[in-house]
Amino acid sequence: MDVHGTVAEGFEPVRDAFVRNFAALGDRGAAVAVYRDGRKVVDLWGGTRDVDGTEPWERGTAQIMRSATKGVAAAVPLLLHQRGELDLDAPVGEYWPEFKARGKDRVLVRHVLNHRAGLPVLDRPLTPEEALEPSKGPEAVAAQAPVWAPGTDHGYHALTYGWMLDELVRRVTGHGIGEWIASEIAGPLGLDLWLGLPAEEEAAGRTGRVGRIEAPEPAGAGPRLRPKRSVTEAYDDPSSLTRRAFAAITPFPDQNDPAYRAATLPATNGIATADGLARFYASLIGEVDGVPSLFTPQTLAAARKEESAGPDRVLVINTRFGLGHMLHGSASPFLSPGSFGHPGRGGPLGFADPESGIALGYVTNGFRKTVTADPRAQALVRAVRAAQSS
Repeated sequence: MDVHGTVAEGFEPVRDAFVRNFAALGDRGAAVAVYRDGRKVVDLWGGTRDVDGTEPWERGTAQIMRSATKGVAAAVPLLLHQRGELDLDAPVGEYWPEFKARGKDRVLVRHVLNHRAGLPVLDRPLTPEEALEPSKGPEAVAAQAPVWAPGTDHGYHALTYGWMLDELVRRVTGHGIGEWIASEIAGPLGLDLWLGLPAEEEAAGRTGRVGRIEAPEPAGAGPRLRPKRSVTEAYDDPSSLTRRAFAAITPFPDQNDPAYRAATLPATNGIATADGLARFYASLIGEVDGVPSLFTPQTLAAARKEESAGPDRVLVINTRFGLGHMLHGSASPFLSPGSFGHPGRGGPLGFADPESGIALGYVTNGFRKTVTADPRAQALVRAVRAAQSS
């Protein structure tokens, strides 16, 4: 496997781990970027741009981020709050009156971000065609009754999270969240990152084809580790919150369809290069190329303050959330206890660690069955940690 790019002195373990991801963990095409104190110290890519193809991955190849999109989207309400345009402790219905229906008048903006809104499922899932229409998802969530008393418990809002954020941002600013990210974040910072891929980028072939891959057989004679029975049962049970949350769109759209990539689904379909994702997180915690940190110290503290922790009613494992970001923990280990970010189901990962000044982005075209802690991403995290401690 030819791996391209550069690593700064001291970060060689990241290259070694990236190479091993192809040799031992099944990566077919991927990239990783790491920033330290606003300076890029790792920029690596390799394999094929398409999971089922032969064309090489090139500098600038972008991929669907899946739920790593959530961490990018979360920055928007936090920045609106920082600017005094959005009150995190106001009821969602103050900005979006239709949302108050069916007992949701006490759902706060904060509850949307910390996965305590009680709205992870839709009684009637959307079709793929409906999901790509900007109004249909918000309308469906507004008509949905909570499945637990808002604010009293937490559970991962796998798809509904995105519709709630998009409509909140639209009601406050007059623009969808993808437009806001393009003009206020990606444009000023020069990020190769989109929520709603522009037609010119689609025509340029920036995005590779993604697909499902199986984990390789482990070396040696040891048995393959399997999920706990309770987790397996939750995913197998059509009536469980777990299955219903991930089935809020049924069947799920083709992620390689240009119409899907052009749509705005802030929970699942952001597209970025590894550099774009890492640079985004670097910009939250410090200056990047003369652009001041997007977050003030107060907003940064709020972003990574624990809001939800413990057994997750949807993921059926212990999770930790701040305001829209996952926090370092057993479900998704990052660099240190102060790290915050978001994984994507099956592989992608983006996070920042303010104490060390590290920001990481990893994207891949091959999605495994993992949900929050993919072995390939975790190998890269461990390598960065080793580089930091050496």
